[in-house]
Amino acid sequence: MKPTRPIDLITAAVVGAVLMYVLVRLAYGGLPRLPLLAGITLLILGVAEVLLGNALRARIERRPGTEPVNPLLAARAVTVAKASSLAGAIMAGAWLGVLGYVLPLGSEIAAAAGDTAAAVVGLVSALSLVGGALWLERCCRTPDDKDPSSTAGQDEDRPPR
Repeated sequence: MKPTRPIDLITAAVVGAVLMYVLVRLAYGGLPRLPLLAGITLLILGVAEVLLGNALRARIERRPGTEPVNPLLAARAVTVAKASSLAGAIMAGAWLGVLGYVLPLGSEIAAAAGDTAAAVVGLVSALSLVGGALWLERCCRTPDDKDPSSTAGQDEDRPPR
């Protein structure tokens, strides 16, 4: 499995931002106010992934007092990390789209000022999920994989031709 590419996350965020901006622009008058802590779940998931990453890293590095990691567990953690980073990027884009619409309206419409705060909390929470997911993915690398560019294109099971 290859590391998550920043361009994939940026693309997902841009698509999420554009779609949400258009949606909010079309329907803002009919939407209820956004709760201030609407995006806080993403922050909790980001923190959980950082904690999981730290625990797995210690086990992968075989620090004293830790059990070795089952390879299937590490593979599942990487899968969760890759999915979470993509979901976090999409949500960061969505919150950015909301923020892009309500921020200029904050001085004119009282509800938009409250929604601006909720969008900022959501954006920060989504970015924390992306960061936590990337950290978890990095922590799941084996000690041999520290420099992925040094083994790019090489298959260690095959002798050189």
